[in-house]
Amino acid sequence: MPQRGDGPGGQWQPQAPDEQGAIAIGLPLPPGALLTLYGDDERYITEYLSTYDGYYLTGDGGHIDADGYVFIMGRTDDVINVAGHRLSTGAMEEVLAAHSAVAECAVIGVADPVKGQIPIGFVVLKAGAEIDDDLLQRELVGMVRDEVGPVAAFRDVRVVARLPKTRSGKILRRTMRSIAVGEDYPVPSTIEDPAALDTIKEALRASPPARPQEPSAQQSS
Repeated sequence: MPQRGDGPGGQWQPQAPDEQGAIAIGLPLPPGALLTLYGDDERYITEYLSTYDGYYLTGDGGHIDADGYVFIMGRTDDVINVAGHRLSTGAMEEVLAAHSAVAECAVIGVADPVKGQIPIGFVVLKAGAEIDDDLLQRELVGMVRDEVGPVAAFRDVRVVARLPKTRSGKILRRTMRSIAVGEDYPVPSTIEDPAALDTIKEALRASPPARPQEPSAQQSS
């Protein structure tokens, strides 16, 4: 049963049900599981076996619910640095996905001259969902502010028809980040629908939605 750990150097503790953490698997691993990295045994030990003593660190983050079901929410290294705060885009995606009108979502970090990085959310609406884009943005921004906190500086949501994914269903977040910052990128051979990349380009070319005004220091104190 995967466990969640918290703390470097072998110090860990299981998280309570529905609390986010790193997914780790108790040793020994079953036969046929990842046993090393080709030509680099030491790196395998350092990156996968040393963080939590007696556990294999998968690199995935998520939670286990009260019934014991494991929810993988994303890679633990998929974090952005917002004004010095390291924040998980997976945690923001979990909040967006909880909205009744959202079928799929992805959050990426893009460069910002003031905060270093800021998150941008992309959402695909459920079939038949009818909601004004401005209203949807206000609701999603408010949800992230309540759940993750105002430090996330989450204020930009784009509604798209589809997200670029591989044929196995993995969202191509790295490619989306390259598009957002104007970098050249190869079209992955495993992409399901290359036209989805044009959808992201068009969404980013559009004027950003009006950002909700943040409360002043006096209001938030």
